[in-house]
Amino acid sequence: MSGTSLGKMPLHGGQVRQVMRAFPDAPTPFVDLSTGISPYAYPFASPEISALSRLPEVSDEEALLRAAATAYGVWCPEMVVAAPGTQMLIGLLPLILDYRRVTIWGPTYSGHETAWRLAGAEVQVVVSEAEFEAATRVERMVCIICNPNNPDGRTLSLSKLLQLAENSSKSAGYLIVDEAFADFEEQSAPSLLPHPALMVLRSFGKSYGLPGVRLGFLLTNSGLADRVRKIMGSWAVGTQAIEAGCQALADGKWLAERRIQLRRDRARLAKIMEKAGLNVAGTGPLFLLVRSSVAHALWKWLCVRGIVTRAFPERPSDLRFGFPANESAWGRLEQALFDWKARSE
Repeated sequence: MSGTSLGKMPLHGGQVRQVMRAFPDAPTPFVDLSTGISPYAYPFASPEISALSRLPEVSDEEALLRAAATAYGVWCPEMVVAAPGTQMLIGLLPLILDYRRVTIWGPTYSGHETAWRLAGAEVQVVVSEAEFEAATRVERMVCIICNPNNPDGRTLSLSKLLQLAENSSKSAGYLIVDEAFADFEEQSAPSLLPHPALMVLRSFGKSYGLPGVRLGFLLTNSGLADRVRKIMGSWAVGTQAIEAGCQALADGKWLAERRIQLRRDRARLAKIMEKAGLNVAGTGPLFLLVRSSVAHALWKWLCVRGIVTRAFPERPSDLRFGFPANESAWGRLEQALFDWKARSE
């Protein structure tokens, strides 16, 4: 990374060391607010080293699929595909589905557009509900929506998602719903399955604060799920991810407690933004979106103070903030934002 140009930003959040090479005098430890990942890691019991010296058993993989089916509310494990992160699934779907026209409701997570363009698809990004709904009626169109959306938190109701899926079914298309942040919502799209046109992506690492274990899921009709599993091949998910998934997905009490805590964190962060004179343009379960004409300057101001947020070169007025992981990080962020306001007055 050269200089501090947003044009040189990493493609995704979380590449803190790459970003901070441009700020060698910034204090450490760095505060990473760039990822939209829960600051609360699930305390799973890691498997013994002996368990890592063998390949996962079929029974282990089946246990993970059962746990995911129960947690996400689908009626049978055959509708679940486990993968080493949803990013791999996002990259695989354009190769598995023999479709070449795609509509994405943006602005949203850029990985979907990148994957389909690399596969040679014709991709259009629309910015209104009416345009997206119209696309679901187009013959053999793949339509992609993130719900809740990243980075502005936009959501659609279950009834609306069902209507869109029905449109796609009638037009021989697919509706892909990326629910990376849906674990903290009251309703979610898997309850609409099985449906011939609906595919749902669920992240594990974001909600459970364990992105390093690399685990994600695709939920869809059993025929398509079986096809995806066969293409991925044997042992797609490692022993540690299986253990983490089985333990965390079965712990509904822990998730409910984190849901309450994260709502408090969101309210706390929104209050800090208000006091700092910043405009909150959207909120999600694990992030807030700030919109400002001087967002780049604020991003740099925070980096100098060792705080990394998510900037978007294609939308230079947007800046996304995740939630700090501890009181020290909260204090550093609050002080940096209040100093920013004082400097600007």
